[in-house]
Amino acid sequence: MKKISVIGDGGWGTTLAIHLSKKGHKVTLWSAFKPYVAILRRSRKNSKFLPGINIPKAINITSDIKEAMENSEIIVLAVPSCYIRQVLLKIKKTNYKKSLFLSVSKGIEEKTHQRVSEIIYKVLGKINLSILSGPNIAYEVARGYPATCVIASKSMSQAKTLQKVFTNDKLRAYTSNDLCGVELGGSLKNIIAIAAGISDGLGFGMNAKAAIVTRGLVEMARFGVALGAKRETFNGLSGMGDLVTTCMSGHSRNHSVGQKIGEGKKLKDIITHMDMVAEGVKTTKSVYKLNKKYKINMPITTEIYKVLYNNKSPLKAVSDLMLREKKMED
Repeated sequence: MKKISVIGDGGWGTTLAIHLSKKGHKVTLWSAFKPYVAILRRSRKNSKFLPGINIPKAINITSDIKEAMENSEIIVLAVPSCYIRQVLLKIKKTNYKKSLFLSVSKGIEEKTHQRVSEIIYKVLGKINLSILSGPNIAYEVARGYPATCVIASKSMSQAKTLQKVFTNDKLRAYTSNDLCGVELGGSLKNIIAIAAGISDGLGFGMNAKAAIVTRGLVEMARFGVALGAKRETFNGLSGMGDLVTTCMSGHSRNHSVGQKIGEGKKLKDIITHMDMVAEGVKTTKSVYKLNKKYKINMPITTEIYKVLYNNKSPLKAVSDLMLREKKMED
């Protein structure tokens, strides 16, 4: 059994803390907000991010980063990508060098256009780092529904160690050596999920959504290969698997944002009333800006950017996608 700290008390971080605790590991859950820690300790429920789920008493909950990091063998980073850098700067002040790090954050930093792993290496230096991604709606994993994920690392021995730590009869973990592809799959699918949500909000049917998912996957793979990922990774759990889940689930934050936009609501108003972060909103901007360098054909991403940031009508975006130059399927 391992001593494990989960950094981040969102729905997914809390779910993984519960999962690992039930496996018998000694788990600490860290929150950035001291007043909320008091609520979590008292109620043993994360009503804001994971309602209806009990947090085992065996899980230590703290807002002290040094306490969370102390003697932890595995550090699970479950912080939204937009906050990861400032949390890493806190971790840098602790004794972290001997720990195995596992990032479960999905996004691309807005200002630097860096993946989360690149930010981690930049701030913490040479550490043992892996990435966990896949079709994982926290609501379902927390309730013990069968699920799968993939753990990617430059070190296969580290990936296998973490595979053993996480796998049980409820959650099956696979391994991969394509860290870039697995990480990008988990980030890019959020853009396509916003598109799928817009389609639903406009009242379109499954034909339209199937087209978005299928052609969206093509865009994801194109972008990933350009950045050094393996094309086949996008046919796996962190690509197609996560994409299908996020585009179809009513619990997907990114799909929800898209659906509300399709229904006529404004992005600013939607974000203001959300407790949790919809990573796809900022990832869309990062990928659109980054693609100016790579010049990859990404029509769905381009139209979603224009809808989110240029106030383009969703119906006009759909029309422009449908009336593009005719071509062969690739």
